Amino acid sequence: MSDSDDDVPTLSAHTLAALQEFYNETRTEPDHSSSTTDQFTVGAVEEDWRMSQFWYSDETATQLAEEVVREAGEGGRIACVSAPSVYQKLKQNVVDGSGRVSAVVLEYDRRFAAYGDDFVFYDYNEPLTLPSSIAPQSFDVVLADPPYLSEECLSKVAQTIKHLSKGKVLLCTGAVMENLAKELLDLKMCSFLPKHNRNLSNEFRCFVNYPSPLLSC
Repeated sequence: MSDSDDDVPTLSAHTLAALQEFYNETRTEPDHSSSTTDQFTVGAVEEDWRMSQFWYSDETATQLAEEVVREAGEGGRIACVSAPSVYQKLKQNVVDGSGRVSAVVLEYDRRFAAYGDDFVFYDYNEPLTLPSSIAPQSFDVVLADPPYLSEECLSKVAQTIKHLSKGKVLLCTGAVMENLAKELLDLKMCSFLPKHNRNLSNEFRCFVNYPSPLLSC
C-alpha cells in the first residue's frame, strides 16, 4: 500500500530488472541496533512503486498520528491498514500521548515484519484473512490508506475496516473516491490536505466518520 496512487507505469523486462537490482542495493530496512527513532523513521523502508507505495510527508504523518492518538484515548488501540508512515510516526515517541496507546501495521510488504508482533500480513484481496490475534471490532481507531484508487480495492478494504473497527474510521485516499467512501463507510471528506514525499497525480484527501479537527483544517 500503501500511502497510495494508481498511475503505475509499464516498463520493459530489462528496465524492471535494472530497477530491481537498484532497489536491492539501496533498500534500507529498520535496524534494531539503531535508536528507536531511527528504526521508525518514515522512509526507513524504501518506497516501492510496484506496490503503489508513496509515503506521507513528515508533517502529514505527524498530524495523522496526533489525530489517531487523540481519538483512541488512554490505552486505545490503533490499526494502520496499508499506512506504515503513520505507524512509524506513532512508534517514534515524538507525538504527545503515543506512549499511552498501542498500534499495529497491516501490510502486504513483508519488509515491515522487522517490526515484530506489531506487523500483520495483509492482502486486501483477502480482506478478512487475518490472524486469530486480531479480534473483530477490537480497535478504537482504524486508519486505512488503500493501495489503489479503484472501487474493487476500496470495497475490499472497507470490509477489513468494518471487521476491525469499534467505530472510528480515518480513511486516506483519492478525492475521486468520495462518493464510494460515503456509500461504504458513511465518511465525510475533510478540509485537511495530506501530503506525500513525492507529488502524486491524483488529488488526495482524508475522510472520517466522527467529529474531527481535520474536517475544518
